[in-house]
Amino acid sequence: MHIFNTISETQQYLKAQQRAGKTIGFVPTMGALHAGHISLIERAKTENDVAVCSIFVNPTQFNNPDDLKKYPRTLEHDCEMLLPAGCDLVFAPSAEEMYPSLPQLRMDFGTLETVMEGKFRPGHFNGVGIVVSKLFNIVKPDKAYFGLKDLQQMAVIRRMVQELSFDLEIIPCPTLRETDGLAMSSRNTRLSSEARALAPQIYKALNLAKEKLQSGASVIEMQAAVNEHFTNNPEFERAAFRMEYFEAADFDTLLPIEAKIADGKTALCIAAFLGGVRLIDNIVF
Repeated sequence: MHIFNTISETQQYLKAQQRAGKTIGFVPTMGALHAGHISLIERAKTENDVAVCSIFVNPTQFNNPDDLKKYPRTLEHDCEMLLPAGCDLVFAPSAEEMYPSLPQLRMDFGTLETVMEGKFRPGHFNGVGIVVSKLFNIVKPDKAYFGLKDLQQMAVIRRMVQELSFDLEIIPCPTLRETDGLAMSSRNTRLSSEARALAPQIYKALNLAKEKLQSGASVIEMQAAVNEHFTNNPEFERAAFRMEYFEAADFDTLLPIEAKIADGKTALCIAAFLGGVRLIDNIVF
């Protein structure tokens, strides 16, 4: 497995692979890898000749400096996990390598930036769009793999690929969960033992909401049931639990569903702080 820190080394190696007729599968990450990331790499290797993983904590997508500072950085351990998964190349650049100067480009993703993550993290998807487009241009993959836990990010990247005519295929992959239902996330390592014990209730709330909607409840009735799920448990108050949003949205547009679910897929999306750690999750049905 090759580990490169520069764009030039990465491009030189991958151009040689492409000249040899090999296909490239790509998994962009911010490191602190877990089994969910590894499943993406394993699929990339199964479906392509060369599997590439980037590890880069992208400063342009953080609007909270403390969140950027606290984000776990575990490059050595990440590489130890990637080797047996079949990863061929790790691209782990510095911020200076990726951004010799501050990017001036601004990406506007329309209504996708006005709801949920876009609403509460202004500028976040501009940062995501810039770094992912740079990574696509560096790696030039045939296929790129993303977990559905970051559903809105997936929608943003799909729109970017379509509208900018990137010559690659985006492959959505299922969310991997711990045995108690908590969605796997690099942020989970920051949870206290008390917060970690409560965190699976987020997934339970999503399933409660799904059951309510499927039984004919309105979105308002569903949201009331979810609020009750959390407020009736005093442990959440002690663990500094704070809901940021809980939305029923159309799967294609991610715009909120105002009344009752209709034909087509519905996405239930949540963001909440637990013990000072921001967690997101979703289910689609």
